[in-house]
Amino acid sequence: MTDMSERDRTDSPDTEKESQQTRKPVRRGGGDPATRGRTTIADGVVEKIAGLAARDVFGVHTMGSGLSRTFGAVRDRVPGGSDKSVTRGVKAEVGELQTALDLEIVVNYGVSISDVAHAVRENVITAVERMTGLEVVEVNIAVSDVKLPEEEEEEPESRLQ
Repeated sequence: MTDMSERDRTDSPDTEKESQQTRKPVRRGGGDPATRGRTTIADGVVEKIAGLAARDVFGVHTMGSGLSRTFGAVRDRVPGGSDKSVTRGVKAEVGELQTALDLEIVVNYGVSISDVAHAVRENVITAVERMTGLEVVEVNIAVSDVKLPEEEEEEPESRLQ
């Protein structure tokens, strides 16, 4: 009985409350929460970021080849058409830690193509790395056309009246 009375004294309700209040919270799962799970970034996400960053550069008239721009203009006019124009002229390959990009641009007449390409590359790398955390290993740029000042915008003629 002595054992029982000693245990009753140490496990009294007052002692139990005190031990609960001074108890440190138990951290479950262990490790940094950022390491619990995996984040994947779709190719289309990187393509949108790169497309917007490239268009921000002075001297870039538009993105994509003539044919893709023509189809894009038609698609933009169709109700419910996608926002594919943001990614037009951009192709991304995304891995777990790195990404590579291919861009096709049309530059304005009179600008230095090498300066524009350099600025596009720099802007795209900065935006993609900042927003995604992926390392951009390469940005290949193909200049497919030069927009002349007297050229009108390419818009397909509408057959609807």
